[in-house]
Amino acid sequence: MKLFKQVLTGVIIFISLQASGQSSDAVKMKNFIDVLMKKMTLEEKLGQLNLPVSGDILTGQAANSDIGKKIREGKVGGLFNIKSVEKIRAVQKVAVEESRLKIPMIFGMDVIHGYQTTFPIPLGMSCIWDMNLVEKSARIAAQEASADGICWTFSPMVDISRDPRWGRISEGNGEDAYLGSRIAAAMVKGYQGNDLSKNNTIMSCVKHYAMYGAAEAGRDYNTTDMSRVRMYNEYLPPYKAAVDAGVGSVMASFNEVDGIPATANKFLMTDVLRTQWGFKGFVVTDYTGINEMTDHGMGDLQLVSSLALNAGVDMDMVGEGFLTTLQKSLQEKKVTLQQIDIACRLVLEAKYKLGLFEDPYKYCDVQRAKTEIFTPANRKAAREIAAESFVLLKNANNVLPIKKNGTIALIGPLADAKENMSGTWSVATDMSTPISVLQGLKNALGNNAKLLYAKGSNLDADSLFEERATLFGKTLHRDKRTDEVILQEALAIANQSDVIVAALGESAEMSGESASRSDITIPKIQQELLASLLKTGKPVILVLFTGRPLALKWENDNVPAILNVWFGGTEAGDAIADVLFGDVNPSGKLSATFPQNVGQVPIFYNHKNTGRPLGEGKWFQKFRSNYLDVSNDPLYPFGYGLSYTTFSYSDIKLSSPTINANQTLTASVTVTNTGNVTGKEVVELYIRDLIGSTTHPVKELKGFQKVELKAGESRKITFSISVNDLKFYNSDLKFVAEPGDFKIFIGGNSRDLKEGQFKLVL
Repeated sequence: MKLFKQVLTGVIIFISLQASGQSSDAVKMKNFIDVLMKKMTLEEKLGQLNLPVSGDILTGQAANSDIGKKIREGKVGGLFNIKSVEKIRAVQKVAVEESRLKIPMIFGMDVIHGYQTTFPIPLGMSCIWDMNLVEKSARIAAQEASADGICWTFSPMVDISRDPRWGRISEGNGEDAYLGSRIAAAMVKGYQGNDLSKNNTIMSCVKHYAMYGAAEAGRDYNTTDMSRVRMYNEYLPPYKAAVDAGVGSVMASFNEVDGIPATANKFLMTDVLRTQWGFKGFVVTDYTGINEMTDHGMGDLQLVSSLALNAGVDMDMVGEGFLTTLQKSLQEKKVTLQQIDIACRLVLEAKYKLGLFEDPYKYCDVQRAKTEIFTPANRKAAREIAAESFVLLKNANNVLPIKKNGTIALIGPLADAKENMSGTWSVATDMSTPISVLQGLKNALGNNAKLLYAKGSNLDADSLFEERATLFGKTLHRDKRTDEVILQEALAIANQSDVIVAALGESAEMSGESASRSDITIPKIQQELLASLLKTGKPVILVLFTGRPLALKWENDNVPAILNVWFGGTEAGDAIADVLFGDVNPSGKLSATFPQNVGQVPIFYNHKNTGRPLGEGKWFQKFRSNYLDVSNDPLYPFGYGLSYTTFSYSDIKLSSPTINANQTLTASVTVTNTGNVTGKEVVELYIRDLIGSTTHPVKELKGFQKVELKAGESRKITFSISVNDLKFYNSDLKFVAEPGDFKIFIGGNSRDLKEGQFKLVL
């Protein structure tokens, strides 16, 4: 009878779990953490919510450091920006062998676009438009980071930005919510794989939630304010896509939203993230995000810490407000023990999912660290991916590709600047390993052509500006000679050459965090160098380094060829050579609009019409929405990018002129490679809702396919459109589709498109 009751009880529990949707693994995790938390003191629970930076912990000193003392006392839940198996093992040993409850720690790092093998900066990666390659880059980054002890990355950053003055546009995926959402999901999948408990996957942290990329005036950390309709339709989707993809953690942004800093914003952290989207992971602040709310005017450290916890934040990065004030706030009934328990549980669950309770040292395999980081295979992948990210902006008279003969002059402050090739937020990169443009061209040419090099100019005439723009070991080795002497040296070799490659633009740290710019042109001294090179009469190819859309009106008007290479990572030099010499045909497409000048900012393709739109093909009309001194047109539109071949598009064919809620409409075009070489084309699908209860953008990206076609080859490209593709958040924030007329556009960029029309019938 006793055995029968036990079996019956087990069956009842199993049926109950099935009905509630809980798996046996989830139950095991809950039971394990229930037991553990019953043993924990309040101080130990608060300790799990504390995420200090690693400081100067050295191998062999972990136990004796201040951090080591706190770990031993159960006051630390994890560390970030500590790397290497040896250091992490030493610190983990203190946690699991010397603390009372032996709770393992989680170790995080800003693995933003690769670990030691560095891929293009995220803005560059987003120009690939190939989700398999995006996912592959994150998979390799996870493989390398996990081999070096890291189990948590503060990536992907998915903040939509339409303002290139903002330095952190370099870390995101551009201006479009649909493209950004696809990339967000691919990155999460790449990092986390299908099983977080494996030792070659790492937990992802989507950031910065939310609307950080809409900072006013493009100034970092600045206020954000927008309507809920815009928020839901244009800025929130990539964060939701990451949540839907199973991201393990979310990072709060620095900016305020609706007058409340995101770190204390219950609407964002609880109402949207958990209630509406069903997020089950934990929320961590950004660096001192809680403390900074004091300067926002929200109160002292105790008050802002309680506000953050009440809003739904679970872990405090660096500030130690949770650790030092929540006990008092609990006594004063400003927070509840239930809130602390929920936060603690979520952090412990993350560690459980990572398998750290089963094996705290699972990421500390010395052999993996020796054999899985910066491997030839990883470097090969990085080279191939970098070449896919480059965007050919101009190629008059087919100046590119260059022939591997004659005399080539390579000139510019970015030509021999290997420390800058990896771009901003490349914290694990060994700066001695990246391949410069100079080295890449040497590798490609061998003895087939004569290569001459001169710096031509410094990054900027202002040495103090250059110092600010070359932080974190990314020196450009400033030339102390006079500007005129440096220039004349360059002109001497330019006059000896058959073609000039000018490596100009921004340094790696001219974009990124705290690197906003009010002037988004190439520094003046480099513009003067470029003008002097053009006066030689030799063909000039601008190899443009940048972490943001730049204002390049003069360059576009005067330079024959412009290849935007962003910052391509550790293998950048070889990848640039691959494209310059035609071994790889460029296929990148812009994920952010390039303005004619900074006065057009913010400028983006999916804008809305006003009641007084400028007439089609017009520059200026009085009493219309336009400028006196510049057209409304961008310099280079969203989705734009040239190739060494050309493509033509047939008219759009629709399977039906109407669609209803239960149907799928197919739209097809035939794309033909009309040039002489094989090339890749990104076929882009846009839709416009012509009439609605709220206004709609003039077009919105709804699909894309990247295809490779041989010279003369044609291929039919088909897109399926369902009612879900036509939905939007209305003024009541309900996700709906409304009946009526729609336009459909297909083409190679957001400007040059074939057009059709259909009707939604509901």
